[in-house]
Amino acid sequence: MTESLRSLSQSSLQDYNDCPRRFELRHIQRLAYPAIESEPALENEKHQQEGEYFHRLVQQHLIGIPAEQVGKLANTDNLQRWWSNFLEFQGLKDLGTLYTETTLSAPLGKFRLVAKYDLIAIGNDQVIIFDWKTYRKRPNNEFLHIRWQTRVYRALLVQAGAHFNNGKPFTSEQIEMVYWFADFPTEPAQFIYKGDQYKRDWDALLKISDEITNASSFPKTDDVAKCNYCPYRSYCDRGIRAGDAADAELETDAEELFDINFEQIGEIAF
Repeated sequence: MTESLRSLSQSSLQDYNDCPRRFELRHIQRLAYPAIESEPALENEKHQQEGEYFHRLVQQHLIGIPAEQVGKLANTDNLQRWWSNFLEFQGLKDLGTLYTETTLSAPLGKFRLVAKYDLIAIGNDQVIIFDWKTYRKRPNNEFLHIRWQTRVYRALLVQAGAHFNNGKPFTSEQIEMVYWFADFPTEPAQFIYKGDQYKRDWDALLKISDEITNASSFPKTDDVAKCNYCPYRSYCDRGIRAGDAADAELETDAEELFDINFEQIGEIAF
């Protein structure tokens, strides 16, 4: 059933973890979204678009375009506030070499594991992964710590980041991940990596990839509360009304969709 599925990402793994049926509909059958994820729909769509645009503003600035020029493009209240908060963020000072909007890939069972990083900063024998979030609620650190994004981004950098380090793989102890929240700029979430965490994460990734490969069915989640934020709930007769937007963005946070060209991705070979 998974023959057409070539890659796994933090988003698809989170979907599988939350509801195998959602994983099947979204990533294997690639069905269009038949239901609204959250209410109010138009406001949530605008917020998502602003979040994507904010990432573009940051990326343009980090590649060298002056802040004054980039700031002129912050043309909504949210964007102006987020941009102002970002410019005051001190965590990017003296970080060394910056790699923005970088995609890495590595073999994982029959798949490739792929992740797109907002920023990788390397300097002083340390590498920091930054991820920009425009959440309306600041999630607690325990929630973020167990999310597949935190586990995938750090583990994959160990597996596939050697070309950032003169061909030498990073050790897990060199890696830190920081979530920076545009609406909570003084409350970043920081996660230091450790060797035992890396082994557990990679073993878990191998296990889940094998489980997906050998799956004969993809059952619905037993946690029906998650269905409030699922755009596929009408397929499962799990309700009509969408959940609250601020809660939905935590449950359905997905990386930007992008076309995968493995020739242009930092990776290790099969």
